[in-house]
Amino acid sequence: MKVEIAESWRNILQQEFEKSYFKELANFVKEEYASTTCFPKGDQIFEAFNLCDFDDLKVVIIGQDPYHGVGQAHGLCFSVNEGITHPPSLINIFKEINTDLNISYPKSGNLERWAKQGVLLLNATLTVKAHNAGSHQRKGWEQFTDAVISKVSEEKESVVFLLWGGYAKKKGMKIDNTKHCILTSGHPSPLSANRGFWFGNNHFSKTNNYLKEQGLSVVEW
Repeated sequence: MKVEIAESWRNILQQEFEKSYFKELANFVKEEYASTTCFPKGDQIFEAFNLCDFDDLKVVIIGQDPYHGVGQAHGLCFSVNEGITHPPSLINIFKEINTDLNISYPKSGNLERWAKQGVLLLNATLTVKAHNAGSHQRKGWEQFTDAVISKVSEEKESVVFLLWGGYAKKKGMKIDNTKHCILTSGHPSPLSANRGFWFGNNHFSKTNNYLKEQGLSVVEW
């Protein structure tokens, strides 16, 4: 697996790419992509980094696993390609934005527009076998994305981390809360949302209010 990643991130993560676990992970991913159908496409594995330059980063959203259906995943957590039916969690994200900020529900589920504004849409695992949820977990991706989160926490200031659900909260435990804004809630999945743990968290207005306080441009959600 050739790591096609933006230069700003390569400078930050180069030591990670040289570690033995990452080399084993790269070999595993290369073999999987050669022998079976995997998502996202190979040139989109690091899309979250390539669309959100490290220097521009101001918000991090942590997901768990790429979508495993045909045409869905394209390297950004919760996001789907143009023309693809919105998955349940994404529907609930858009519903919360609608009630929080009075923004109309969008036709497109492609969140590239967020990434280009400095929102890192980071899945804990960056690849998956088609129609096999979680199939590339515990192969090294989680260690890599833990390192990404730690680097952002160490190297940046005044970043908003949105931690939705127990998995993301655990993933974000090492974030320095003295220099960053950490917002937590239930997951936007129907199971969590319908039990009252998602709707009304106002994370999108809270994020923008914090960014304003820091003198940063707000995100057009």
